[in-house]
Amino acid sequence: MIALLNRLVDFVEDHLTEEIDIAGLAGRLGTTDYHLRRMFSSLAGMPLSEYVRRRRMSVAASEVLGDGDLLGIATRFGYGSTEAFNRAFRSVHGVGPGDVRRNGGPLRTQSQLRFRLTVEGNTPMDTRIADRPAFRLIGHSARVPLIHHGANPHIQAHIAALPPTEHQRLKGLGDTEPAGLLQVSADVDPDYTEGSELTYLHGVAVAEATSVPEDLDAIEVGAGTWAVFRVEGAYPAALQSTWAATATEWFPSNPWQLRPGPSIVAVLDRAPDFSTATCELWLPVERTEADAPG
Repeated sequence: MIALLNRLVDFVEDHLTEEIDIAGLAGRLGTTDYHLRRMFSSLAGMPLSEYVRRRRMSVAASEVLGDGDLLGIATRFGYGSTEAFNRAFRSVHGVGPGDVRRNGGPLRTQSQLRFRLTVEGNTPMDTRIADRPAFRLIGHSARVPLIHHGANPHIQAHIAALPPTEHQRLKGLGDTEPAGLLQVSADVDPDYTEGSELTYLHGVAVAEATSVPEDLDAIEVGAGTWAVFRVEGAYPAALQSTWAATATEWFPSNPWQLRPGPSIVAVLDRAPDFSTATCELWLPVERTEADAPG
């Protein structure tokens, strides 16, 4: 995975003034656009699209400092007008290209990234691989912004608005794995951009043939393979640490890659105040192309 990400960085660098075909590159590298973007975002700490924008504007700054026509520079970097180029330039450097040309700065440079493998893995990850038939996720859903660290107040408000009796009702409806009350994130931005919207569902899993009450939302989940990580400890810190470790430790060391689909947290047990919990994190996966059965 580390080698693939460095190939991606080199590819971006070679095509900064062109439209960058990440899906085509992913196919040539034997992986998927979805997995490549998610791993980049997790390890770089920024979406791939943001990195491309920062690198373009860092390289463009050197040309702005010259005496070339600003419209020509904008066009070279893929912008149809100086206004669009100015907005992108200002979003990175905090000032417009005209200010930089007059004053020589200030400039905020995004260096070219280079990924390196750090041997960690000193904490074993309790993981199993589960092949599951098609099933449904049913419950109450809402559109909420993605927040990487700490509790998500929008999700908390969504759950708090449900009457206590509804939690018991949902528990009674669940009839398949993942077991228990579930926290489901679906329709997540492949770049995993903080603040982007996702669908959050509070509910349970039912078999494909199970009838769904009309007042509940449903997400259809196709048959496939899942990596299931068991997590115990402070909530949500331990869960978020495990999320991070899947990218930094587990995926680079195992012949699996993420595939599109919902991510699911099954709460198996918890303290009365939810300060600690035992959870299972379910991530949809598929074998990497090199390791797929022939």
